Amino acid sequence: MRLASLLAVLVLSVAAAQPQVAAAQPAVPLAIDYAVEGTASYDPAVPTPGEVLGFTIGERHTRPEEVVRYVEAVAAASPRVEVGFHGETYEGRRLVHAVVSSPANLARIGEIQAQNVRLSEAPGSVSDAELARMPAVVYQGYSVHGDEATGTEAALVYLYHLAAGQGGVAELLDDAVVLIDPMLNPDGRDRFVDWANGNRGGVAVADDQDREHNQPWPRGRTNHYLFDLNRDWLPTELAESRGRMAWWHTWRPQVSTDHHEMGGEATFFFQPGIPSRNNPNTPQTTLDLTADIADYHAAELDRIGSLYYSRESFDDFYYGKGSTYPDVNGAVGILFEQASSRALEVETEQNGLLTYAFGVRNQLATSVSTLRAAVALRERLLRNARDFYRDGLDDGAYVIALDRRRTRAQALAQALQRSRVRVYRSAREVEVAGRRVPAGEALVVPLDQPQGRLVRAAMERTLEYGDSLFYDVSTWTFPLAYGADVAEVDRAGGLAGEPVEVAFDGGRLVGGAARTAYLVRWDRYFAPRTLRRLQDAGVRVRLATSPFSAAAGGVARDFEAGTLVVPVQNAGAPADSVHAIVRRAVAEDHVEAFALASGYTPTGNDLGSREWPVLRPARVALLAGPGASPYGAGEAWHLLSERFGQRVSLLEPEDVGRADLDRYTVLVMADGSYAPIDSAATARVEAWVRDGGTLVATEGGARWAARAGLLGAEPRPAPPDSTDYLYADRDAARGAQAVGGSIFDVALDPTHPLAYGYGDRVAVFKGDAALFEPGEGGAGVDVGVFTDEPVLSGYISGRNLERLPGAAALKARRVGRGGVALLDFDPAFRAFWRGTDGLLLNAVYLGGAF
Repeated sequence: MRLASLLAVLVLSVAAAQPQVAAAQPAVPLAIDYAVEGTASYDPAVPTPGEVLGFTIGERHTRPEEVVRYVEAVAAASPRVEVGFHGETYEGRRLVHAVVSSPANLARIGEIQAQNVRLSEAPGSVSDAELARMPAVVYQGYSVHGDEATGTEAALVYLYHLAAGQGGVAELLDDAVVLIDPMLNPDGRDRFVDWANGNRGGVAVADDQDREHNQPWPRGRTNHYLFDLNRDWLPTELAESRGRMAWWHTWRPQVSTDHHEMGGEATFFFQPGIPSRNNPNTPQTTLDLTADIADYHAAELDRIGSLYYSRESFDDFYYGKGSTYPDVNGAVGILFEQASSRALEVETEQNGLLTYAFGVRNQLATSVSTLRAAVALRERLLRNARDFYRDGLDDGAYVIALDRRRTRAQALAQALQRSRVRVYRSAREVEVAGRRVPAGEALVVPLDQPQGRLVRAAMERTLEYGDSLFYDVSTWTFPLAYGADVAEVDRAGGLAGEPVEVAFDGGRLVGGAARTAYLVRWDRYFAPRTLRRLQDAGVRVRLATSPFSAAAGGVARDFEAGTLVVPVQNAGAPADSVHAIVRRAVAEDHVEAFALASGYTPTGNDLGSREWPVLRPARVALLAGPGASPYGAGEAWHLLSERFGQRVSLLEPEDVGRADLDRYTVLVMADGSYAPIDSAATARVEAWVRDGGTLVATEGGARWAARAGLLGAEPRPAPPDSTDYLYADRDAARGAQAVGGSIFDVALDPTHPLAYGYGDRVAVFKGDAALFEPGEGGAGVDVGVFTDEPVLSGYISGRNLERLPGAAALKARRVGRGGVALLDFDPAFRAFWRGTDGLLLNAVYLGGAF
C-alpha cells in the first residue's frame, strides 16, 4: 500500500507488525502512525522503504547493505536527492550519505557549498544581507553505535519523507541543505543486526532474557577494531571517522545532530545537557541556540505524546563526540538519546512494552523538528557560524618540535589538519622544551586562523573545572597524548613560514650499504615495525642494552640502549635482502639507520657482545572475548595489526586453559576482569611464562596478573570517606572520587628495556582510581612510578591525589625463563595516545630482553 493513500498520515514504514505465526492466526498490528504537519501527500514516483527492501521498517532490523540500496534507490527516483560515499570501513563496507535539498538548490549545489565554506574561511567577507539569502546546512547523523539501531531506521524513513513529501517539505528544502549520514558504523551494525535477526522467531519476544535481547561479546556498539566511534570526532584516527570528517568539513554545517539510544527504562533525551558541564571554549551563542532548538523538539514530542527530558544528564565537554565537536566548529551539536528496545520489543518496568517502532518514531520526530528549527532559526545559525570564526582570533601559537619524537609530532599535526587546521614550517630558530630548535625543524600552529578555537581546545592543559563529574574524559591534551615536544608562544609574529601539508618523513640512511651491520635507533615511532619486517625475513636482530659509540658515514656517533643491531653477514637472510629491508624501513617506517664497516666500537660493547641478546620474533596472542574489555582488547589489536603489521591471534579467555600457548611468545591481557580464567587456566599461564613466555598486562589485566601472583604487586588502598553526606548529595560526592580520564606524569627508569626510546619521563592516561604499591623486595622492578607532582592535565579529587605519588605505573618481573610486564594505565587509549603506546610495543617486542 502506498503511503500517499493514508491521507497525510505518515506511517513512513514505522509500522511494527508482528508476522503471522500460522495461516489461521491474523497478524497483531502494532502500527505507530506519525503524521507530519503540513505534508499533504507523497510522490508515488519515490519508492517507500518497503517497496525496495521487501519489509516494513520496524518488522526487522535493516542490514547495512539494505541501507545503501535504499539510499541509492531514492536518489535515482527523486530530483531532491543526491547520493554519495565518503569512505569504507575496515571490513570494506561503504559509508553512504545523501544530500537533500530543492531541485533548484541541487542545481547550484557547488555554489552553495562554496558560499557556506566562506563563513569559516573568509567570515569578514559575508554580509548580513548575504546571510539572509543563504540556506542553512544541516548534518544529521545516525547510529554511530551499531546496536543503537533505531537511528538508522529513522534515517531511511526521514529520507523518504524529504524526497517524496508534498507541501511544506518543499518549502523547507528551499531554505536548507540536509546532509543525511544514515549509518555511521556499518561494521558494528552488521554484527548487531546479524544477531538480532538471527535469533528471532516468527513472533517477537519481549522477554529480556531471550537471546535476541542479549548480544554476545563484544556486542554491536563498536567498529571492527572495537572502538567507540563516538569518541573519535576530534582525533579522527579511525577509518570511518576520517572518511566522515573529510566530507563533513567540505560542508561545515550550522547544525549537526547525533542520534543514539540509552537504557530501556528511560524516555527520550535531547540537549541541552547539564549546564555546568559545557566546555568553556563553546560560545554562549551556541548554547543559546541549542536551548532554542530544544523548544522545537519539545513541541513535536508533545504533539505525539512522547515523554522526554533535557538538562539533567550528558554534557558538552569532550570535543571528540558527535554532539560536541560541532560546537568548536561554528555549529550547534545536538545529542538525541532514545530509550532502547534493542530487539523488536521489550517489557520494561517504567514504560511497559517498548517497541522498536516506537523508538524509530521518536528519532524520526526529532529529525523533523531539527529541520524545522534550522529553517526557522536559519539566519541566527548562519550568523553564529560566521561570527564564531570572525571573532575567535588570537595572537599566540603552538610550536611542535620535529628534531625529536619526529613521527609522533607529525601524527599530532596530521590530526589537527584533519580538522582543517593550518600548519606552517618554522621560519626561524625557536625554543621548545628547553632547547633551541633550528628553523625548519618545527611546525607552527597559529591561533590566529579560522580553527584557532579548535586548536586551543585540542592543545590546552586543563586543571580547573566548574564541575567534578564527567560523562566522558576530563582532558585530552594533544601534545601529551601524542608524546610530542610542544611549546606555547604568546606572539607568533614572523615565526610561521611556508604552509605545509604534514606527512611522515625524516627517515635516513647514513653511510650507504653496510659491510658489517646496520644500527637502527629505537626512538622513532615505527621502529618496532622495522624490527618486525626484519624478523619476518628471518634476520637475527640484536638489542643493544647499554650505550656505545660507533663510526658511521665517517663520523663517530653515540648510540643509546635500545638500538637495534642488524647484521649483514650470517644474518639469517641474504645480504641483499637485509640491504633492501633497511632501505624500505627508512622510506616507510621513517627510521634512522647507520651503516657500519666494522663491529669494533670505540666505546661500549662491540656489536657481537654476549650481553646483547638476539631478539626473538614476537608471536602474539591477545585475549579477546567475555572477561576482556572490548575497548582495551580493540586498542591493542588495532595498534599491533593495523599500524605495525603484526599477526595477532585472538584467544577467548575461557579457552586459555586448553589452548596450545606454546605457539606464542607473547600473551597480551588488556583491561578486563578475566573472570572466565579459572585456577587451572591460571596455572597454565604461569607455567607458560616460566617456560619463556612474556605476559603483557594493562589496567584490569594487570590487576588480574597481580591477584594471580604472577607479579607480586600489592594494591594501594583507598582511605574510607567518613563524610556524612546528605542523601541527595551522595551520588555526586561518590562520582567526584572517580578518575574521569586524566593525564599524569610518570618517572621512568630509562635503562630498562620497557622504557627504551622514552627518556626519564612520560605522560600517561589513566581512567580509574586503582593503584599499585611500589617495590617487590627484589622480586621485580618498578620501571615507572607516578611523580610527586603527578597531575599534568585533568581532574582528580584531593583524596586520590594524595594516593598517587610514588605508586607504581609500570612494573616488570622475570619469572623463570619468561617475564611479566604490568602497565597500570591505558597505553593505547582510543588509538590517539601515541605517546605511550610505544611502552606496550616495548613489552611485546623487547619483553624477552629483561
